[in-house]
Amino acid sequence: MTHDPPFLPPTDAGLLRPDTRPYFRWWTEVTVGELRRLLREGDEESRAYWMGALLREANTRDVWLFVTPDEVRGLWPRLIRHLGRSRDMWCWLLGLEGSPWPPAEARGGA
Repeated sequence: MTHDPPFLPPTDAGLLRPDTRPYFRWWTEVTVGELRRLLREGDEESRAYWMGALLREANTRDVWLFVTPDEVRGLWPRLIRHLGRSRDMWCWLLGLEGSPWPPAEARGGA
């Protein structure tokens, strides 16, 4: 007999309903359903923007309701610029090597 590891419930049960406006999307009217669509469809730049905002603003336990660690790793080079101060935390959590920010080319090639 196998047991699934216990998971913490979402911080807000509304995150399980597609018509809810998530607490971490305070600057836009995007609903849970729309956010799920935006994270799956469109070009990589657009998906990286929405994923970066999710990682930056949501409680970490709520992030996994929307994306998987592999999806984050897959978009990492594009989404890192959207993470702000949470960049180092996500590097650590996902076992990714940190990179200086801003990149050398944005600092005048230093």
